[in-house]
Amino acid sequence: MIDRRLILNIDWVLLGLAVAVCLLGILNIYSATTPYKVVGMAYYTKQCYWMLAGITISLVICSLDYHVLENFSYWLYGFLVLLLLAVLVIGKRSMGATRWLHLGFFNIQPSELMKLVIIVTFARFFNNFQSVGGLTVKEVLLPLTLLFLPAALIMKQPDLGTAALVIFIALSMILYVGLRWSTILTFIGVTIPMAFISWSYLLRPYQKNRVLDFLDPERSKLGSGYHIIQSKIAVGSGGFWGKGFIKGTQSQLRFLPEQHTDFAFSVFAEEWGFVGCLFLIILYISLVLWGLNIARRCNDRFGGLLAVGVTAMLFWHIVINMGMVTGLFPVVGVPLPFFSYGGTSMITSMVGIGLLQNISMRRFMF
Repeated sequence: MIDRRLILNIDWVLLGLAVAVCLLGILNIYSATTPYKVVGMAYYTKQCYWMLAGITISLVICSLDYHVLENFSYWLYGFLVLLLLAVLVIGKRSMGATRWLHLGFFNIQPSELMKLVIIVTFARFFNNFQSVGGLTVKEVLLPLTLLFLPAALIMKQPDLGTAALVIFIALSMILYVGLRWSTILTFIGVTIPMAFISWSYLLRPYQKNRVLDFLDPERSKLGSGYHIIQSKIAVGSGGFWGKGFIKGTQSQLRFLPEQHTDFAFSVFAEEWGFVGCLFLIILYISLVLWGLNIARRCNDRFGGLLAVGVTAMLFWHIVINMGMVTGLFPVVGVPLPFFSYGGTSMITSMVGIGLLQNISMRRFMF
């Protein structure tokens, strides 16, 4: 049975911000998919169902004490690592990548779940680990080992975007705990040769092309640089007020690739201009700041670490996607949370909101 005190302490600001972005996203998906010849259920209708399913799941999460996750965190981590290994062996291959497991009536993408599991794992580790004056190099090696294994398996699929997100989320939590300056300088020194090794031996040709296209999009206007060129045209052509709803030429004439998923923000920018983008960015900034506020108000260290991890997950999704579609970052296929079309992204983001809601509601009970 749900404690009545929890219902009375629902964080309406958090829920309202998430739903507001979802509704803007559904409106944008409707516009972005207008030129499509859709057989069956429309994309925006599916997104409505995914939003309702996500809200339902987040409410279920609220009914469970988040401290239970601490007891099962390492088990969840081990299970997800096994699923990532299974993806490489028996995974479903699509568009040159193997990221899905077929489980009878549905497919599952373990790499998406790892974003949440790495948060729970790191929250438990640092909750039980105290360091005076910041983490030393020796003290940070074990959490980095916990991070390296799933990140390497996700890179192997290959899925550079999700691997980068898992790494950024974990590093954000490590920085929140605190590092000594000597540790920071040591890892900066290690990162330089690691970047060279990754470029020479780990990155695949299409991934290298994305980095080169980021540096010079004009090098392959009709090839690998096409995505970012069309996206920047769409964003720039929106001007101050935008061209109007369902009046964007780049989207309606289908120059934009993946315009309802990874490049959904480009469609929105063209139709609603600077004013619309500013409004959406304010909603996202408010959501991130509210998540950090939940972490600050939390009464226990584990809950605070969880809140920081979830907020970091949302933050890096937003920054990487918006940077990607405006040419500030290479194209890595990261969706905009609550806004881009996709059930997996919506559910993952809503689970994060459920965890934040859980932490916020229970601060009055301890």
